[in-house]
Amino acid sequence: MSLITDTNALAALCARLADAPFVCLDTEFMRESTFWPKLCLVQIAGPDGLASAIDPLADGIDLSPMLDLINDPNILKVMHAARQDLEIFYNLSNQVPVPLFDTQVAAMVCGFGEAAAYEKLARKLAQAKIDKSSRFTDWSKRPLTERQLTYALADVEHLPLIYQKLSASLEESRRGPWVKEEMTVLTCEDIYAMRPEDAWRRIKTRTVAPDFLAILREVAAARERYAQSHDVPRQRILRDDALLEIAAHRCADLDELARIRGMSRGLLKGSLGPAIVEAVAAGATLPEDEHPSLDKPKTAPRSIGPLVDLLKVLLKMRCDENDVAVKLVASSADLVCIADDDTANVPAMYGWRRSLFGDDALALKHGEIALTAEAGRIALIELEEE
Repeated sequence: MSLITDTNALAALCARLADAPFVCLDTEFMRESTFWPKLCLVQIAGPDGLASAIDPLADGIDLSPMLDLINDPNILKVMHAARQDLEIFYNLSNQVPVPLFDTQVAAMVCGFGEAAAYEKLARKLAQAKIDKSSRFTDWSKRPLTERQLTYALADVEHLPLIYQKLSASLEESRRGPWVKEEMTVLTCEDIYAMRPEDAWRRIKTRTVAPDFLAILREVAAARERYAQSHDVPRQRILRDDALLEIAAHRCADLDELARIRGMSRGLLKGSLGPAIVEAVAAGATLPEDEHPSLDKPKTAPRSIGPLVDLLKVLLKMRCDENDVAVKLVASSADLVCIADDDTANVPAMYGWRRSLFGDDALALKHGEIALTAEAGRIALIELEEE
């Protein structure tokens, strides 16, 4: 059982992997009581499948050798369902590890269904059974047990073989560029940069008035800065519905703020109360040309409802034919957009998705092709021009 708890051992491991064509990575973390995810363990394996666990909570350990390794542009990083891991690595080094190969995305392209689980891939591609009994363990407690380490290391021990088999399948089907296209999106730094001024976009609101959104943006940013600096979950400080009330009532001072449900005395007396009052004032006096806007969600008018239903059938048919997960190609909301607008700005109208589905979707919409039942299956037929 390999657990690395000092910088010298970590540097030696990273030196051994420095010339590897790829490394497999996974993390264990906690974030129930913090804003930033608390990294508790990093698992890493080279092409030989030999896995090691790195303890970032060990006294005096310097993670710089590990960060240098995973940020090396000459080494492919293999992960499963990488988004949360990428967020952690971005927070540590202010950059996203590239190049990347996400085995969950690749599996969806290779016919393993919606959001293929690691256990499923390990069973089917590596003939390995994963024990998930430690899934909800507290990874911040020390010492870690042998059972915990066995569980954690299993998450990377089988990744080399899974990666190699998925990679071979992609090469055979010539779908490697599809996955690369997805990795370009997944490794975009904008996804992981927690900018306070963008925090308002995560709040669900039915009000789209620009003057209301201007205030909401400013108060949400104030809460976000407070949450980040105090490392506390934003909802524990002040819930979203309280922010909506503050923006709706345009609370101009601490007395008005005190009437908002969920606004505690401690927050009023501390730095957050005055910061929110200032934020309300800033949003309320913002020039109109600087007001944010929010697109209203598309809903299917009754007139295009049947067309959306046809597009769903077409999508399912094309994905079944190509053994690709429906979820990866288009959502129900995307289909509404396509039915309503030929130039809809949705993923299905770009890149490999357009070739697989988007062009046919427009052709069906404009009566150039039709759906029919043939030998118990749905098929496409081309319609002749009149």
